[in-house]
Amino acid sequence: MKPECETKCKLLRVAMQLIWENSYGAVSVDDICKRADVKKGSFYHFFPSKSDLAVAAMEADWQVKRPCLDQCFSPQTPPLERIQQFCESALKAQTDKSSECGKVCGCPAITLAAELSTQDEKIRLKAVEIMDRYVKYLDSAISAAAAEGLVETGDSRALALQLYSYFQGLLIQAKVRNDVAPLLTAKAGMLRLLGGASRTLSS
Repeated sequence: MKPECETKCKLLRVAMQLIWENSYGAVSVDDICKRADVKKGSFYHFFPSKSDLAVAAMEADWQVKRPCLDQCFSPQTPPLERIQQFCESALKAQTDKSSECGKVCGCPAITLAAELSTQDEKIRLKAVEIMDRYVKYLDSAISAAAAEGLVETGDSRALALQLYSYFQGLLIQAKVRNDVAPLLTAKAGMLRLLGGASRTLSS
């Protein structure tokens, strides 16, 4: 990797880590540059503002997580098991992050957007874009389950939105309580929202 690309990647990685573990408002450009060991002039060479860095960091974080989501929602996996694997993967990720930094951090994109959605339109729109990507994964699993007669739904996307909203609610509870316990109920709860599907997959 070229030094310039390495510097940019380091800024993206450190920014997401600091903002995720703390908050956007609590982290300054100086904090990011100091942790990344990058000069402030280099920061502004890549990003016009802290907001632009945050948007780019949200996208970079998504790209890191995408291979895991592709695996969870593989078409080769039975559709309801895809949702199960998604819940299990998220629980592991939150548990690992909690062990690393001593607190449950929740979803970085949603946490950031909740903090800034009324203040920064670029960050809000990037969060909506990422949310829609998650919903698309869930929609694919629900549509496949419906095609196999496992669930009944007239609008798979609407149901996917409900599942995603429920899951994010659990993530927020876990963050506020500083305890991953709410996520232990994610799989069973999402299957209940799918109605009769719960009897086809062990909770």
